[in-house]
Amino acid sequence: MGGRQATARRPRAAEPADLEGREIVIEPGGCTGWHYHRVQLMAVVKSGTLTRILHDNTVEVHRTGTSFVEPEGIRHIHLGRNLGTEPVVLYVTCDALPEGAPFSIPTPAPPGAAACACPGRAP
Repeated sequence: MGGRQATARRPRAAEPADLEGREIVIEPGGCTGWHYHRVQLMAVVKSGTLTRILHDNTVEVHRTGTSFVEPEGIRHIHLGRNLGTEPVVLYVTCDALPEGAPFSIPTPAPPGAAACACPGRAP
């Protein structure tokens, strides 16, 4: 068999890093409300189908077994919805947040986007 085998070097941090993980559940018909994050998140969809609406009205659909990254900061406002019939379960990992810092920051819909119509969610 010819050709070269692909190799990858394992990344190494200059210093130890603290990570934080959590499980997020969105019930059928539920949503997150418009929000953003202070740090970049890496998420895996354990079950269900998550529909994300991004700040520019782009819609992304993530099914069971897929993963995605949510960038940090106010320029990356988004909304997560469960339009399916089973709970969406996400496993999320990010850099550890400072003690007492919220995981997400609720915010109004970005310009040109529809306001959140999720029951019990504001703004």
